[in-house]
Amino acid sequence: MPRIWKFGDSVNTDDILPGKFAPFMAGEDVFQTFAFHYVRPEFAAQVQPGDVLVGGRNWGLGSSREYAPQALKKLQVGAIIAPSFARIHYRNLLNLGIPAFEADLTDTLQDGDTVQLDLASGVLTRGSETFQLPPPPEFLREALAEGSILAFFKKHGRFPGERPADEGTP
Repeated sequence: MPRIWKFGDSVNTDDILPGKFAPFMAGEDVFQTFAFHYVRPEFAAQVQPGDVLVGGRNWGLGSSREYAPQALKKLQVGAIIAPSFARIHYRNLLNLGIPAFEADLTDTLQDGDTVQLDLASGVLTRGSETFQLPPPPEFLREALAEGSILAFFKKHGRFPGERPADEGTP
C-alpha cells in the first residue's frame, strides 16, 4: 500500500536531485538512487512504487532541470501533492507522467501514512478518511493512461486533448 513521504515548503530541484548526481555525472542507471540525498538520505532506498510525496508551497523551485523529476519517475513515485508548484517543474512532472495535485494536505497527512489514490477521480483515502483532490483534467488523464505526455504523442501522433487529424476541424 502506498505511503506518504512528507516534505516542507520550497523543496527545490537540487533537494530532489543534487546537481553533482545528475545522470551525466553519476550515470544514467544509478542517478535516481541519489534522490533527496541530503534532505532525506533514506528516501531512494526505501521509497516504494506508488508512494505519494506531500510537500509545502512552491514545490520544485529552482532550475528547470528535468532530471530531478526523472529520478522520481525512475523510483516510480505515484504522485506529488503540494499547495503550489514551480511552473516549469510542474510541467516536467506532467510531461513525464507523474501526477501533481495542487492541494494543501501538509497539516492533515503524516509521514508514513498509508493511503490509496484514485488518479482519475483525485480521491485520496487514508483509512476511513477521504480527501478530494482537484481531479486531473481530461487531457492529463489521457496522457497518464499512456504513461506520459510523450508516450501519448508517440502512440497517437498528437497531444492529449487534440482532435485526431482524421476528425478534421469544426
